[in-house]
Amino acid sequence: MKTLKNTKIFLLLISLLLIVAGCSQSGASDSQTANAGTKEPATGGNLTYALATSPDTLDPHRSSLAVSVRAFRTIYDSLVVQDENNEIQPWLATEWEVSEDGKSYTFKLREDVTFHDGTPFNAEAVKYNFDRIINPETKALNSVALLAPYESAEVVDEFTVKLNLSTPSASFLSNLSQAMLGIVSPTAAEKDGEQFGKNPVGTGPFKFVSWTENTEIAVEKNEEYNWAPAYVENQGAPYLDTLTFKIIPEEATRIGSVQSGQVLAAETVPPQNIVALENDPENHLLKVNTLGLPYTLFFNQREEPWNDVNVRRAVLQAVDVDAIVKTLYMGTYERAWSPLSPGILGYDKSLENSWETDIAAANKLLDEAGYAIGADGVREKDGEKLTLNYVDASPNREKRNDIAVIVQQQLKEVGIAVEVNITPDYRTVIYENSEYDLYGNSMVNSDPNALRNIYHTPEKTRVLESLVGGYDERLDELLEQGTVEADPVKREEIYKEAQHIIIDQAMIIPVYVFPYTVAASNKVDGIVFDTLGYPLFNDANISQ
Repeated sequence: MKTLKNTKIFLLLISLLLIVAGCSQSGASDSQTANAGTKEPATGGNLTYALATSPDTLDPHRSSLAVSVRAFRTIYDSLVVQDENNEIQPWLATEWEVSEDGKSYTFKLREDVTFHDGTPFNAEAVKYNFDRIINPETKALNSVALLAPYESAEVVDEFTVKLNLSTPSASFLSNLSQAMLGIVSPTAAEKDGEQFGKNPVGTGPFKFVSWTENTEIAVEKNEEYNWAPAYVENQGAPYLDTLTFKIIPEEATRIGSVQSGQVLAAETVPPQNIVALENDPENHLLKVNTLGLPYTLFFNQREEPWNDVNVRRAVLQAVDVDAIVKTLYMGTYERAWSPLSPGILGYDKSLENSWETDIAAANKLLDEAGYAIGADGVREKDGEKLTLNYVDASPNREKRNDIAVIVQQQLKEVGIAVEVNITPDYRTVIYENSEYDLYGNSMVNSDPNALRNIYHTPEKTRVLESLVGGYDERLDELLEQGTVEADPVKREEIYKEAQHIIIDQAMIIPVYVFPYTVAASNKVDGIVFDTLGYPLFNDANISQ
């Protein structure tokens, strides 16, 4: 029944932004306030910080993983920053003008910034970076989608650059604030080519030192740093001498390392450890909901019978998401109801509690679709059993593999046989071969325009369809309008209608909003989060 076997480059780009983390802006703001240092920061020392998975590369333009951004924000800066109020503020760019037609942005740049290798930051460097991203030889991933609809750059003078777009884009400035559009050293990128991701050079608060595969990444203080974004208190060089990211995938080991003092901080605290950490006299818990698209199960509508909206609706009504979230996350994760996470522009709260698990209704829809219960309890039609190929990635991050097992048991009640396939090579299976009926993922993003890459009918510039593979004409219109509409109030209404169509058409099953959690020793202070939920270490310090 596989109908899509073409070259799959663009969908790999949606591995793009789809790689993890979820988000709530209000949560980010709360954490920034709650966890900012309240006493005089200590200087010096090495902060050891355990990551749940390993970055794929330290080249921001070629990465597809949210975990990589933890390191990117130490090494690279961006042109602008998005604050907790969704306002765009200066960073490497001091000011900018937008043309009347919305198709060009002219940026004035800081004149005092230098890359870690001594290369000056200027308009030529900005042009180099963005041209590098759209160059097919770079094999860029998420950054290509974020930079769209960029076409070209013009160097007006040494510290003025004009960026030209093919169409207006309401999300362009917001996207420029993201770490995967961080500015790399042109000198280093040219010198190291394919190996730049192993020898990264930016303008950030820390300089790269070393990367031992699947073990650790080390960075050190950039003594010259003096151009931090407005949402950190420390505008100069970091207080820490060094920062070491330890790669510890096994969650019990990772959190145990904090409790035993082997590392000073660790990300992604398991739900069963959260309550204990909140009452731990030696350690404390930092928590922020991530922003973007929540963890979601996507139907592959290229496959029969998942191109039938009523069959999809039957699955939506048969899956008890509340039971999944309560069982696996013990009240520490928020249930998702929309293709967008709370806190992002346009999130529609009215979708919350707008449907419930209804086994009788699910059975009725499957009966009407012509699927009868067989002797083995599995429905069939025209001699074919109703089997759902549920694909998930390994390792079992955030207990996602466990979700697949629970869904398998729940759908058995309505006569759907679920085959759970766990693979480390999700890129090939999902994004190249489209060999799935249901697949779960999430996306960290600052703007609802992220929906367009997933739910819009393929455009001429794309090589292939998006993750859901099923489209709606009105939804296409809304996503196109949302891209260019400048009025935020009108954009909100556009995206609210879009969310309703996606849910009404049962294109997805939203599951949870991912809370980024960090367990830290009480010796550690000053770790804050950006608006997407990523940790920042400019203010981090260690008391002796």
